[in-house]
Amino acid sequence: MGFVDTLMAARYSTEDLAAVALGSGIWLPVMLSLSGVLMAITPTVAQYVGNERLRRTRLIFNQGVLISIIASIIAWLVLRNMAPVLELMEVTGSLKQKTINYLEALSWGVPGMMLYQNCRSYCEGFGKTKPLMKIGIFALLCNIPLNWLLIYGNFGFPELGGEGCGWATTIVMWVMAISAIIYLKTSRHFRHLKLINRPKLQITLLYNLLRIGIPIGFTLLIEVSMFTVIALLIARLGESVIAAHQITLSFTGLVFMIPLSISMALTIRVGQLLGQGSHSDARIAAGTGLVIVCCTAIISCTMISLLSIQITGLYTDKQEIIKLASSLLLIAAIFQIPDGIQVATIGVLRGHKDTEIPLLMVFIAYWVIGLPLGYLLGLTDLLIPAIGAMGFWIGLVIGITVSAILLVLRYRSIRQQCRITEIA
Repeated sequence: MGFVDTLMAARYSTEDLAAVALGSGIWLPVMLSLSGVLMAITPTVAQYVGNERLRRTRLIFNQGVLISIIASIIAWLVLRNMAPVLELMEVTGSLKQKTINYLEALSWGVPGMMLYQNCRSYCEGFGKTKPLMKIGIFALLCNIPLNWLLIYGNFGFPELGGEGCGWATTIVMWVMAISAIIYLKTSRHFRHLKLINRPKLQITLLYNLLRIGIPIGFTLLIEVSMFTVIALLIARLGESVIAAHQITLSFTGLVFMIPLSISMALTIRVGQLLGQGSHSDARIAAGTGLVIVCCTAIISCTMISLLSIQITGLYTDKQEIIKLASSLLLIAAIFQIPDGIQVATIGVLRGHKDTEIPLLMVFIAYWVIGLPLGYLLGLTDLLIPAIGAMGFWIGLVIGITVSAILLVLRYRSIRQQCRITEIA
């Protein structure tokens, strides 16, 4: 859906694409970090499913609803008060107003997104991913015509440009939430659990979820907010640079769904197998997932390298943007392999409910190494003459590579501990 939003906004105008780029750079970290807390539900439910304590999972779902409500209030307030941040980053005039309009439209969809994330994480803990795929496809099929109506003002709808993109996304978020709730109420796998009722507070369960989930949320915030900071730092370089950065981010984000989906599968499988006490099978699942990710990453790297110009041509016909975006894509192609390895390893570690140490590792790799190096290369002449957005993407490659190395070392340590426990 992010790919579609960027593609359709780019066809409307460069300024509206820049507004969507800046707005996405703000709302995605907020949404992902808060929904990341709910991702703790997946390994927790998976381990209960593994040891066949299904009734216990209903209490987990209820705590997730409470977290969703609190997270929605926080996100709504944040998204509707971003004007000072845009002013601080020297985003002014019509671009600033369009970005604010986009964020305010999105704010009304956040409760739907949080409720959907709760339902999704719960279903994933059971390994029921196909219904979620169908909901996702249905949402995409809704998103395209809604964008067409609200961005371009077709069939008598208001022509809202980038703001219309925000309203389309809001509607789609609620469609996804309602669809997931209907599935949980009617599915033969879940209806006997009677999940949809008044949530009851369970302090111990809520604490355990937050203990696992908050580090996940901060990890996602660290990862995604770096892209936000980059977008805001390069905003001063002009709309064309912002647009090229967003095109690169949009397409690599689309490709990233492949290793991300394998990472989610690894969390589910490793969690269920650990719940069954099958540590050796969990190691086999983890190793298999890492091999699959490496193979898909090599394919992605090759395809992006060979087709960078054609890919950017899908978004725009402006040669200045095509030239810059295609050069950024060539750099982005390089980090497909370390990025795939790091996200898959994070999935394995989440299956082990290991989230605190990975948070520290990701922070060091991204904010201590990647972003400062990108800033030095992109906006200063301290190391080399400033190379703009390209410098930030080089910093990303280095930061993600460091993250992958640290996370793999962490998993090796966890795996060794499990072997010692089995022998004992």
